[in-house]
Amino acid sequence: MFGLVLLAAGIQGPTPPDLPIRGLHLAAPSPAEVPTLTKFIREALPRERVNTLVLEIDYGYKFKSRPEMADPMGLSEADVKAIVHACHDAKVRLIPQINLLGHQSWAKHTDALLTKHPEFDETPGKYPENKGIYCRSYCPLAPGLHGLLFDLIDELCDACECDAFHCGMDEVFILADPECPRCKGKPTAELFAGEVNTLHDHLKSKGRQMWMWGDRFLDGRTNGLGEWEASTNGTPDAINHVPKDIVICDWHYERAEPTPALFALNGFQVLACPWRQADTAKQQVAFMRLLRSGPNPKIAEKALGVLHTTWCGASAFIRAYSGDEKAGKEPAESAACFKAVMRAAAPLI
Repeated sequence: MFGLVLLAAGIQGPTPPDLPIRGLHLAAPSPAEVPTLTKFIREALPRERVNTLVLEIDYGYKFKSRPEMADPMGLSEADVKAIVHACHDAKVRLIPQINLLGHQSWAKHTDALLTKHPEFDETPGKYPENKGIYCRSYCPLAPGLHGLLFDLIDELCDACECDAFHCGMDEVFILADPECPRCKGKPTAELFAGEVNTLHDHLKSKGRQMWMWGDRFLDGRTNGLGEWEASTNGTPDAINHVPKDIVICDWHYERAEPTPALFALNGFQVLACPWRQADTAKQQVAFMRLLRSGPNPKIAEKALGVLHTTWCGASAFIRAYSGDEKAGKEPAESAACFKAVMRAAAPLI
């Protein structure tokens, strides 16, 4: 940690190594906003030295493989191809995302998977209008679930011409519900690891790398991180039962936690993921450089870099990045943090 303090304070030592990945996570735009996004990709991302874009599309796509899942207001294949071409022009790796397992609802709105297929719900009939819960989950043991998910994942990945896919899987609070006939009574770590393995094995069979958020692998009861940035419902032991070729996106927004080292020590490639606090984010970048400069090459090679998160609409973030004061407080904070992160993470010449 002393090395982190020195780096964060700007005290010069041996030149730290570059970070291979300098990424941005964005929500997918509406079809009307695609030209704004493609302009941003071509002009702003090279200027900020961004080489990876994780685009959270979720179910906002006009799926053809499963017509009932097609979003009439979502992105078309032509929209996605426009984004793909912009990424090619900017030399940016495009990685699509669908939130899986948890995050199947938000406030009163339940997303398309459980709306169209309520038989996959972990808690069917419970929590009317989603009152009393954070987000719904699907049951990882539901018959027919993965056939549908694989069709959606494959179609989206093919459209994005990608070699990796982000599965989300953060903040899963509903798992092994005592009234679920399929998974009640089962250890949550077993269920979580099983779902990770199922998704990983399918992606690997298609030649694609799996990315996911890392919070459910962290024990919030012992490390003081709590139930959001870490887990308090028994899932952390799953880290010992999943493949090591998964890329872990380790998000922390208030403090520069040393958890990337934990993931690297466990054999995973890892990215630090800040949001809107520039000082914290710069410390996270410094820590990743510290890991890459360490004496153990096995650990050093696991520290991939940084993935900045935004948590607002793509249009709001781009407007804030461009200086629009009406974009909102959180987009403005995230855009300012993004600029600070990318300056800190830029290749050292």
